[in-house]
Amino acid sequence: MHKNSIDHMRALVTRYLDPSHTLAIGDVGSFDYSGSYRALFTAPGWSYSGIDLNAGPNVDIVLDSPYEFPFPDAHFDVLISGQAFEHVKFFWLTWKEMVRTLKPGGFIFLIAPSRGPEHRYPVDCWRFYPDGFRALAEYGGIDCLEAHSDWAAYPGAKGRVWGDTVGAFVKPPHDFNDAGFAGLRAAAAAPKRSALERAASESTKAIEGMARAFVRCTRRDR
Repeated sequence: MHKNSIDHMRALVTRYLDPSHTLAIGDVGSFDYSGSYRALFTAPGWSYSGIDLNAGPNVDIVLDSPYEFPFPDAHFDVLISGQAFEHVKFFWLTWKEMVRTLKPGGFIFLIAPSRGPEHRYPVDCWRFYPDGFRALAEYGGIDCLEAHSDWAAYPGAKGRVWGDTVGAFVKPPHDFNDAGFAGLRAAAAAPKRSALERAASESTKAIEGMARAFVRCTRRDR
């Protein structure tokens, strides 16, 4: 984790969180390879939990799957994730779980690379832009407060190739049982399927939609 990522997270904490409030904070992808965000969440009323797939430094809770969290609905006041989403094959499923386990009125701070060399832990699948973060907000039914990328090079020889996209999100302050969250509630109540089955189903729907659009276009061209 480079210094700029920590600086970005520190700025989000300063802008949006009140140190006088009691907050339950979850860090998704918290394993400390080369630094962590834990030191940013030490206010007296704040409780920080590091969450990852593997036990190790800065990990308090080990997940069986990145797509199913062992927490009830509306569990966290704040969820953060930095330098992790590029390593999640089906990150939109992880995002759904983050939204589900976030309290109404709670914040998500997300940082993921917009550019940089391949770094497989164990895979490296994605890079993100501001429109991608805004699309995630729409997909999860929450509000995007800000989304921006580092387009200029970071100072230093190693830093020049790296850039981050930074986002802050808030879950609308409605009860989880409200109609606005009917889709997430139905998904949580549906029979459990494997992450691969869910991803395959969503991919199939997308491909079928593109095929229908192609047919319509070719018919118009005739």
